[in-house]
Amino acid sequence: MQTVVVGGHSRKIGKTSVMAGLIRGLSSFGWTAAKITQHSHGAAGLQSACAGAGIAEDFILTEERTASGESDTSRYLAAGARRSLWLRARQGSLQRAVPVLLGALGSDPYVMIESNSILNFLKPDLCLFVGDSRVRDFKPSARRFLKRADAIVSVGPLDTCVWPGIEPCGFRSKPVFALRHPDELNLGLCRFVRRKLQFPAPTA
Repeated sequence: MQTVVVGGHSRKIGKTSVMAGLIRGLSSFGWTAAKITQHSHGAAGLQSACAGAGIAEDFILTEERTASGESDTSRYLAAGARRSLWLRARQGSLQRAVPVLLGALGSDPYVMIESNSILNFLKPDLCLFVGDSRVRDFKPSARRFLKRADAIVSVGPLDTCVWPGIEPCGFRSKPVFALRHPDELNLGLCRFVRRKLQFPAPTA
C-alpha cells in the first residue's frame, strides 16, 4: 500500500478540494480515500449520527456509499475514488482507532488520507501541506506536519509572517504548487505525486 497524506494548518482551507482534485487528476491510481476527524466532546454524538461498521466506545469508522451527498467523503467518490472511508474519533483515541482504519484499507494499493494526526502513527510515502495565510490559525499538529511535508500546496496567499513562531524556511525549502482556487487541477502537482509514487505516466 502506498499512501499520500494531505494536511494543512487549519480547518476549512481547501484540503478536501485539493484531495478531490488529485483523485480526479490521477484517476488511474484507483484511489481509496479516507478522512480522519477528531472530536473533543466524546463519542456519543458520533454514534447517534452513524449506523453500521466500526462503532466503538470512542471512535466510529464508516464507508461512504453515495457520490451524490454533500459530505467530504461523498466528494471523494464523486471525484473518482473507488472507496471512501471516514474515521471519527474522540481526542486521544487515535492510537486505538488507526489500526481499525488500516485494517479496513486492507490491501488497497493507493490510499490518500486527509489528516494531520495520522503522521503520529503512519509513515506515508508522500505528505502534502495545504496553506492559505488568509486563515491565521496554525494548529499544533500542523507544526509537526510541516516538518515532514514533501511539498506545499498554496490555495491562496502564502505570507508566513502572519503565523508567529513559524519559520519561513520551513516553506522555502520545499516545492510549492500554487492554485488560484482549491478546486483547480494543477498538472505540475499531479506529475509530482506520480513521480514520487513511481507510477508510470499515461501513454498517449
